[in-house]
Amino acid sequence: MDFWNRLIGGSGSSSVASKQPLPTTPQQRLAKFKKVWQSLMHTWRNSRENDPNSQEQLRSYVKRLTDLLIEEEKRSARLCMNFCYENQVFIFLSQIGQSGTAPVIRECITAFATLIDNEEEDFLAQESFAQSLIAFLRRTSQHSETIFEGEFVELLFSISAKIRLSPGILQAWFITRGDEEGGREFETLGPQQKFAGITNKDDFPLFYLLIDYVHHEGRVGDFARTGLLYIIEAASTSGDLEKWIVESDLATLMASGLGALYSQLSRKLVVTYPTDDPPTILVLSDYSSAPPTFGAESSNSPEFQTHLETFLSYLIFWQDVLEHCRSADVKQTLLDHFQVLFLQQLLYPSLLESSDIDGGSSVAVLTYVRVVLDTLEHPDLIHLILSYLMALPDKLKSETESIQSPSMERRRRSLDLLSKVAAMDDTPTPDLFNLVDLVLTSLKSKSQQTVSATLRLVSTILRKHHPYSVSTLLKVIPYPEGAHMRTIGAHNREMELLFTLVGDISEDRDVSESYSQHLKDNLVLLESHPCSAKHLNLKNGPSRGVQDDANPRWAKLNEMYTHTIHPNDPLLKNVIELLNTFFANTVETNLILTAVIVDLATCSWMRPEGWLLFDPTSYEFDNSDESDGEEAWDELDDVENELAEIMGENTTTNPDISLRKERKRIIELKKANRTPRFTSTPPILAALQGLVCQIRTYRREIPDLNDKLAERKRAFQFTDELNEALLSSPLVSPPMSSPVRNSKLEAITPRNLVRPSSSNTGRQRKYSGGSQPMQASRSSRGLAITPSQVRALSPAAAVITGGSPSSPFNSHVTDTTMRRIKVLQPGQAGLHLPPPPEGESREGSVWSDAGTAPFEEGTADFTLSHLLTNIMILQEFVLELAALVQVRASLFGDLKFA
Repeated sequence: MDFWNRLIGGSGSSSVASKQPLPTTPQQRLAKFKKVWQSLMHTWRNSRENDPNSQEQLRSYVKRLTDLLIEEEKRSARLCMNFCYENQVFIFLSQIGQSGTAPVIRECITAFATLIDNEEEDFLAQESFAQSLIAFLRRTSQHSETIFEGEFVELLFSISAKIRLSPGILQAWFITRGDEEGGREFETLGPQQKFAGITNKDDFPLFYLLIDYVHHEGRVGDFARTGLLYIIEAASTSGDLEKWIVESDLATLMASGLGALYSQLSRKLVVTYPTDDPPTILVLSDYSSAPPTFGAESSNSPEFQTHLETFLSYLIFWQDVLEHCRSADVKQTLLDHFQVLFLQQLLYPSLLESSDIDGGSSVAVLTYVRVVLDTLEHPDLIHLILSYLMALPDKLKSETESIQSPSMERRRRSLDLLSKVAAMDDTPTPDLFNLVDLVLTSLKSKSQQTVSATLRLVSTILRKHHPYSVSTLLKVIPYPEGAHMRTIGAHNREMELLFTLVGDISEDRDVSESYSQHLKDNLVLLESHPCSAKHLNLKNGPSRGVQDDANPRWAKLNEMYTHTIHPNDPLLKNVIELLNTFFANTVETNLILTAVIVDLATCSWMRPEGWLLFDPTSYEFDNSDESDGEEAWDELDDVENELAEIMGENTTTNPDISLRKERKRIIELKKANRTPRFTSTPPILAALQGLVCQIRTYRREIPDLNDKLAERKRAFQFTDELNEALLSSPLVSPPMSSPVRNSKLEAITPRNLVRPSSSNTGRQRKYSGGSQPMQASRSSRGLAITPSQVRALSPAAAVITGGSPSSPFNSHVTDTTMRRIKVLQPGQAGLHLPPPPEGESREGSVWSDAGTAPFEEGTADFTLSHLLTNIMILQEFVLELAALVQVRASLFGDLKFA
């Protein structure tokens, strides 16, 4: 009958009912509410189990009750809500929902949420309400994952939010056991059981219901994680809850969950880029996307990106928990479990078992460690990870152990006992092989992927956590106070040398725009460095707040001292070796290699003298400079006499002390402006000079090398101009299908070959003229170039796309850029090429007849296209070094002017 009534437009009884006036007064609304409530109870008591009609009627009645409550919220009187409170309607709602179908459960969730949001009747403070709702939630949680998961978790979040705002209602949801009972139960456990913690879901079921969903993605996971954060934050107002959390298995569940997500990540990883949209910098070089080895996963695969994003989301949740937790005992418990269950049992073993031979496990673990360090900002987590992986003594931990609660002392004893048992095994520890050993070993790898992944990790540590690199990654020597400083004359000479190198690399003299951009980027880079806060007298330091001596990061910064790199530093030697093979390296390796060198020089505690710039102790001056000083004295005597005559005084009988001080200062300024002779060249500059010598040799053997460089620069500028033209075209709109990924995931995508976007401080490597970033084939506005357009840039694109090369440039460039040329060794003066084949010019003999075969690791040659791109990178790198030296001098006071 109802079906036909709806079909014909609502005649009969239903039509009459629909014409009945809605209740307008509070009394009418209450009468309507009671009538619906009675109908609900009658239907529930008389319904048969699993009867669809009865379940639909129950759903309809519950929904009508909720609608009346929501309508009442807009009025002043709360008669219906008061009726629910006095008659404990929630008890029956709980029972109806527990035995109901999914639609009934969903309506019951909405009804409970409406009762919770009520501000006058405090339902959450009633134990009967808490017990009824918990019984409903426990029974229906098994169905929530597929049907009404979102509404279910939002209800849990609403309860947590109310507890956070009104801590007094916590006692209705958390069962407090006596100290003697709880302490006795925990004390009777063994060391391993104490470390795992007590699982008692009856004490605080809301707590465990939230934990079940913290691993989920999207809104469900966000609500669950935030709700659990509120519960942990409420522990600071309740000593019983704090004690319960310390002795519970919260820390075990959180650490185990993190470990499970880490275990989902591939053990072998190959960093790849999409063939349909490769970065231009790779297209115009000898990049070859080799197929992954057996068992290795591509970093570009959607499955890997999803697993990594899930892991990082949960890692950020760990950070948020520590950030919101006000209990020192709870925080230390979490950190202890993070160390044992994640660092010791998962992350370090994967680091220990990684190998450069099996095709990707070293790349995987180095990438994961780097992404973790790039993602985290909490000082306690950073300190724990780096202190453990680098085998550093943890002084702060031993100091905090002296002030602990009885519960924490019991957990600490169990942790110490477990550590002693683990030490008796034959398993290696970071004291024998740590992260530094893996880095130094991987930098010598023959795999460019391994080298690039290692350099990325080194760059992250140097840029974000420099204090932890001192005496670990870097072998340093203290720079004594009062030691010789670089003079302004030496600085001017060094800047002249750097710009001379820039001019020798390329004949393009118009670098002012690019240099100006490098100055701006380096200023931001230096000011944002965590070590710069103290030198620049910044109010807020790296810990996102005022200085706190208990903060591990501040403690490490307070231990810092002015230093420079030891000449025999292994990391520096590896960097120099890679710099010497610059033209044969992959473009990706060179980009991150130059970033590492810049990162070494951005710390305010690190002096550049000796390894990047000339050592002041090696300055030599001509004898004529000394005579210039004597002439200056005579000139100042004349100036002093003239001033004395104007003042009407006799300098012989009444000398003016201030004039003599001024005379001395001017003499010192003149000495500081002297141009010294440099006797010993620092290793970085020596390597750069060697690369410039190689370019001169290539220029002699390839007569039109400068023309090809100019064409290559126009190719990069062409991509930028093409993007601008496409962006301004009314016929083309930006693609909307590309998802917005987590900023940390961008660290291994083609849009950012060097740094993650979240930690990019504005510093981007530019092409000459500053028109196009080297990281990507897209402009700063993010518009893609199609594969056919990329293929048109250079015949080098055939390496990736497999298409036939076509170039908009001169034919001789098209014919030669893919031919292979010899690799020059450091110090080699010439190419020593064989005589050209009969009928071929001398220029043609520079290349071997290798066709368009991609560059392979370990070969003794590379394409001219690869050489051109690396020459451009080298020129921009030297410009960046010049800008860095200039900004450092003005920001950190590196120079001596007097």
